[in-house]
Amino acid sequence: MKKKQLVILSGAGISVESGINTFRDTDGLWEGHDIYEVASPIGFQKNPELVLDFYNQRRKQLLEVSPNKGHKNLVKLEETFDVHIITQNVDDLHERAGSSNVIHLHGELRKARSTIDKNLVYNWDKDIILGDLCEKQSQLRPHIVWFGEDVPLLEKALKITMKADILIIIGTSMQVYPAASLIEYVDPSTPIYFIDPNPAITGNTFDNLTIIKDIASSGTDQLVKVLTR
Repeated sequence: MKKKQLVILSGAGISVESGINTFRDTDGLWEGHDIYEVASPIGFQKNPELVLDFYNQRRKQLLEVSPNKGHKNLVKLEETFDVHIITQNVDDLHERAGSSNVIHLHGELRKARSTIDKNLVYNWDKDIILGDLCEKQSQLRPHIVWFGEDVPLLEKALKITMKADILIIIGTSMQVYPAASLIEYVDPSTPIYFIDPNPAITGNTFDNLTIIKDIASSGTDQLVKVLTR
Protein backbone atom coordinates (compact mmCIF):
# COMPACT_ATOMS: atom_id res chain seq x y z
CA MET A 1 0.00 0.00 0.00
CA LYS A 2 1.29 3.44 -0.90
CA LYS A 3 2.46 5.47 2.08
CA LYS A 4 0.79 8.79 2.85
CA GLN A 5 2.92 11.82 2.07
CA LEU A 6 4.01 13.67 5.18
CA VAL A 7 5.48 17.13 4.58
CA ILE A 8 7.44 18.77 7.39
CA LEU A 9 8.26 22.49 7.46
CA SER A 10 11.07 23.06 9.96
CA GLY A 11 12.74 26.17 11.27
CA ALA A 12 15.34 27.33 13.77
CA GLY A 13 13.36 26.05 16.76
CA ILE A 14 14.16 22.42 16.00
CA SER A 15 17.92 23.07 16.08
CA VAL A 16 18.00 25.23 19.21
CA GLU A 17 18.11 22.12 21.40
CA SER A 18 21.29 21.07 19.61
CA GLY A 19 22.92 24.36 20.60
CA ILE A 20 22.45 26.34 17.39
CA ASN A 21 21.22 29.89 17.94
CA THR A 22 18.08 31.15 16.27
CA PHE A 23 18.46 33.60 13.40
CA ARG A 24 17.57 36.81 15.18
CA ASP A 25 18.03 37.90 18.75
CA THR A 26 15.26 39.92 20.38
CA ASP A 27 17.03 43.15 19.41
CA GLY A 28 17.08 42.16 15.73
CA LEU A 29 20.80 41.40 15.71
CA TRP A 30 22.51 38.12 14.87
CA GLU A 31 25.58 37.47 17.02
CA GLY A 32 25.90 41.23 17.49
CA HIS A 33 25.68 42.06 13.78
CA ASP A 34 22.98 43.82 11.84
CA ILE A 35 21.37 41.12 9.69
CA TYR A 36 22.02 43.01 6.46
CA GLU A 37 25.74 43.36 7.23
CA VAL A 38 26.20 39.57 7.16
CA ALA A 39 23.24 38.22 5.18
CA SER A 40 22.86 40.35 2.06
CA PRO A 41 24.68 40.76 -1.26
CA ILE A 42 25.33 44.41 -0.39
CA GLY A 43 26.91 43.39 2.90
CA PHE A 44 29.18 40.96 1.07
CA GLN A 45 30.22 43.64 -1.43
CA LYS A 46 30.99 46.11 1.36
CA ASN A 47 32.92 43.80 3.65
CA PRO A 48 33.46 40.29 2.28
CA GLU A 49 35.94 39.39 5.04
CA LEU A 50 33.37 40.12 7.75
CA VAL A 51 30.73 38.02 5.99
CA LEU A 52 33.08 35.11 5.33
CA ASP A 53 34.28 35.14 8.94
CA PHE A 54 30.70 35.23 10.21
CA TYR A 55 29.77 32.07 8.31
CA ASN A 56 33.10 30.43 9.09
CA GLN A 57 32.21 30.75 12.78
CA ARG A 58 28.72 29.35 12.21
CA ARG A 59 30.20 26.42 10.27
CA LYS A 60 32.65 25.63 13.07
CA GLN A 61 29.80 25.67 15.56
CA LEU A 62 27.73 23.34 13.38
CA LEU A 63 30.52 20.79 13.23
CA GLU A 64 30.61 20.70 17.05
CA VAL A 65 26.91 19.90 17.59
CA SER A 66 24.74 16.86 16.94
CA PRO A 67 21.13 16.15 15.93
CA ASN A 68 18.72 16.14 18.86
CA LYS A 69 15.70 14.01 19.68
CA GLY A 70 13.46 16.22 17.56
CA HIS A 71 15.49 15.48 14.43
CA LYS A 72 15.68 11.78 15.27
CA ASN A 73 11.95 11.44 15.90
CA LEU A 74 11.25 12.64 12.35
CA VAL A 75 13.37 9.78 11.00
CA LYS A 76 11.08 7.30 12.80
CA LEU A 77 8.14 8.60 10.76
CA GLU A 78 9.76 7.31 7.55
CA GLU A 79 8.79 3.79 8.66
CA THR A 80 5.12 4.72 8.22
CA PHE A 81 5.04 7.71 5.86
CA ASP A 82 6.67 9.11 2.73
CA VAL A 83 8.40 11.96 4.56
CA HIS A 84 9.63 15.14 2.90
CA ILE A 85 11.33 17.83 5.00
CA ILE A 86 11.39 21.43 3.80
CA THR A 87 13.64 23.38 6.12
CA GLN A 88 14.55 27.03 6.52
CA ASN A 89 17.66 25.91 8.41
CA VAL A 90 21.11 25.99 6.84
CA ASP A 91 22.44 23.26 9.13
CA ASP A 92 22.58 19.59 8.10
CA LEU A 93 21.18 18.11 11.31
CA HIS A 94 18.18 16.53 9.55
CA GLU A 95 20.52 14.65 7.22
CA ARG A 96 22.88 13.65 10.02
CA ALA A 97 19.93 12.29 12.00
CA GLY A 98 19.07 10.08 9.02
CA SER A 99 16.25 11.85 7.17
CA SER A 100 16.16 10.85 3.50
CA ASN A 101 14.43 13.75 1.71
CA VAL A 102 15.47 17.24 2.78
CA ILE A 103 15.14 20.53 0.87
CA HIS A 104 17.04 23.56 2.19
CA LEU A 105 15.15 26.70 1.18
CA HIS A 106 17.81 29.05 2.53
CA GLY A 107 20.94 27.18 1.48
CA GLU A 108 23.48 24.99 3.27
CA LEU A 109 26.23 26.07 5.60
CA ARG A 110 28.52 23.16 4.73
CA LYS A 111 28.66 24.17 1.07
CA ALA A 112 30.33 26.99 -0.87
CA ARG A 113 29.48 28.35 -4.28
CA SER A 114 30.86 30.53 -7.02
CA THR A 115 30.05 34.24 -7.02
CA ILE A 116 29.57 34.23 -10.80
CA ASP A 117 27.93 30.83 -11.42
CA LYS A 118 25.31 29.73 -8.87
CA ASN A 119 25.43 26.20 -10.29
CA LEU A 120 29.03 25.73 -9.16
CA VAL A 121 28.49 24.41 -5.63
CA TYR A 122 31.09 22.59 -3.52
CA ASN A 123 30.99 20.59 -0.31
CA TRP A 124 32.94 22.73 2.15
CA ASP A 125 33.80 22.12 5.81
CA LYS A 126 36.78 24.44 6.25
CA ASP A 127 36.90 28.24 6.34
CA ILE A 128 36.14 30.17 3.16
CA ILE A 129 38.75 32.91 2.79
CA LEU A 130 39.41 35.65 0.24
CA GLY A 131 41.35 33.98 -2.55
CA ASP A 132 39.38 30.70 -2.49
CA LEU A 133 38.22 30.47 -6.10
CA CYS A 134 35.81 28.34 -8.11
CA GLU A 135 36.92 26.57 -11.29
CA LYS A 136 36.03 29.73 -13.22
CA GLN A 137 38.47 31.70 -11.05
CA SER A 138 35.78 33.58 -9.16
CA GLN A 139 35.68 34.09 -5.40
CA LEU A 140 33.72 31.52 -3.41
CA ARG A 141 30.92 32.58 -1.07
CA PRO A 142 28.69 30.75 1.42
CA HIS A 143 25.95 28.70 -0.24
CA ILE A 144 23.31 30.72 1.60
CA VAL A 145 20.23 32.52 0.30
CA TRP A 146 20.69 36.09 1.48
CA PHE A 147 18.08 38.81 1.89
CA GLY A 148 17.12 40.18 -1.52
CA GLU A 149 18.04 36.96 -3.36
CA ASP A 150 15.71 34.49 -5.06
CA VAL A 151 14.85 31.23 -3.28
CA PRO A 152 15.73 28.74 -6.04
CA LEU A 153 14.11 25.68 -4.43
CA LEU A 154 10.82 27.40 -3.61
CA GLU A 155 8.97 26.05 -6.67
CA LYS A 156 10.08 22.48 -5.87
CA ALA A 157 8.94 22.98 -2.27
CA LEU A 158 5.56 24.26 -3.45
CA LYS A 159 4.97 21.17 -5.58
CA ILE A 160 5.82 18.88 -2.68
CA THR A 161 3.61 20.81 -0.25
CA MET A 162 0.64 20.65 -2.61
CA LYS A 163 0.78 16.83 -2.47
CA ALA A 164 0.84 16.65 1.34
CA ASP A 165 -1.58 14.25 3.00
CA ILE A 166 -0.42 15.61 6.36
CA LEU A 167 1.50 18.83 7.08
CA ILE A 168 3.78 19.24 10.10
CA ILE A 169 5.24 22.61 11.19
CA ILE A 170 8.08 22.56 13.73
CA GLY A 171 10.17 25.36 15.19
CA THR A 172 9.13 28.14 12.84
CA SER A 173 6.81 31.06 13.48
CA MET A 174 5.48 30.93 9.90
CA GLN A 175 6.05 34.67 9.76
CA VAL A 176 9.01 34.75 7.34
CA TYR A 177 8.19 34.78 3.63
CA PRO A 178 8.32 33.14 1.18
CA ALA A 179 8.58 30.01 3.37
CA ALA A 180 5.50 31.04 5.35
CA SER A 181 3.41 30.99 2.16
CA LEU A 182 3.81 27.21 1.76
CA ILE A 183 0.96 26.50 4.19
CA GLU A 184 -1.41 28.23 1.77
CA TYR A 185 -0.82 25.52 -0.85
CA VAL A 186 -2.13 22.53 1.08
CA ASP A 187 -5.69 21.33 0.55
CA PRO A 188 -8.03 22.88 3.18
CA SER A 189 -8.90 19.37 4.41
CA THR A 190 -5.26 18.44 5.04
CA PRO A 191 -4.49 17.77 8.73
CA ILE A 192 -1.90 20.24 10.05
CA TYR A 193 0.16 19.73 13.22
CA PHE A 194 1.99 22.74 14.62
CA ILE A 195 4.70 22.10 17.23
CA ASP A 196 5.88 25.25 18.99
CA PRO A 197 6.03 26.42 22.64
CA ASN A 198 4.54 29.77 21.60
CA PRO A 199 2.49 29.10 18.44
CA ALA A 200 1.83 32.09 16.23
CA ILE A 201 -1.10 30.51 14.40
CA THR A 202 -4.35 29.22 15.91
CA GLY A 203 -7.29 26.99 15.13
CA ASN A 204 -9.16 30.12 14.05
CA THR A 205 -6.79 30.37 11.09
CA PHE A 206 -6.98 26.76 9.87
CA ASP A 207 -9.90 24.37 10.31
CA ASN A 208 -7.91 21.15 10.56
CA LEU A 209 -5.13 22.34 12.86
CA THR A 210 -3.75 20.53 15.91
CA ILE A 211 -1.38 22.58 18.09
CA ILE A 212 1.23 20.79 20.21
CA LYS A 213 2.42 23.53 22.53
CA ASP A 214 5.87 22.17 23.28
CA ILE A 215 9.52 22.26 22.25
CA ALA A 216 10.66 20.14 19.32
CA SER A 217 12.05 17.11 21.20
CA SER A 218 9.07 16.39 23.44
CA GLY A 219 6.61 17.77 20.90
CA THR A 220 7.76 15.29 18.27
CA ASP A 221 7.48 12.52 20.90
CA GLN A 222 3.78 13.35 21.07
CA LEU A 223 3.52 13.65 17.31
CA VAL A 224 5.02 10.21 16.63
CA LYS A 225 2.58 8.64 19.10
CA VAL A 226 -0.40 10.37 17.50
CA LEU A 227 0.53 9.55 13.91
CA THR A 228 1.65 5.94 14.42
CA ARG A 229 -0.86 4.68 16.96
